[in-house]
Amino acid sequence: MGGARKSLVLASGSRYRRELLTRLAVPFDVIVPHVCETSQPGEGPYELTRRLAIDKAQAVASQAPHSLIIGSDQVAEYDGEIVGKPGGFEEAHRQLRRISGKTARLYTGLALLNAETGRIQVEVALFHITFRTLSDERIASYLRKEQPYDCAGSVKSEGLGIALLERFEGDDPTTLVGLPLIRLTTMLENEGFPVLA
Repeated sequence: MGGARKSLVLASGSRYRRELLTRLAVPFDVIVPHVCETSQPGEGPYELTRRLAIDKAQAVASQAPHSLIIGSDQVAEYDGEIVGKPGGFEEAHRQLRRISGKTARLYTGLALLNAETGRIQVEVALFHITFRTLSDERIASYLRKEQPYDCAGSVKSEGLGIALLERFEGDDPTTLVGLPLIRLTTMLENEGFPVLA
């Protein structure tokens, strides 16, 4: 390894992203960005998650001017509607009742900003998630046990949410949880920060 590596910063308040990033066994700091996550007029889920991933990374750049900064955002979309974090039982129940027996698309934006050079790499990962037909009782039982109110689309696939699903399709399972590690590993290597150094 030639020379010291840059420090790594995760620009996120998500405990799920923090847990995922620890899988790479590299030291990192966490700085929570303050970014408005409201979609702009005419902005679809792809554009929204891409923009917010960039915004989150850039929002903390002044606090970590010599770092590689990771920004990420995730939304679900079905029936043409962007579906975010439910925040509570009633909205989560409504979301899951609506998606019962259908397929949702999960968009996860990922940005890696080199705060020193200003170079930014951005990708949006897509997953298709097909739900089983869900009764109100099954939904309520799941919500009481899992309480996934801080998860886009009300599903925690790494937990009990897997029992709600019929299948999912995508190229990186960590995308489901909120941080596409396969893509991130490539981005880090592009910046001279190989995970397996």
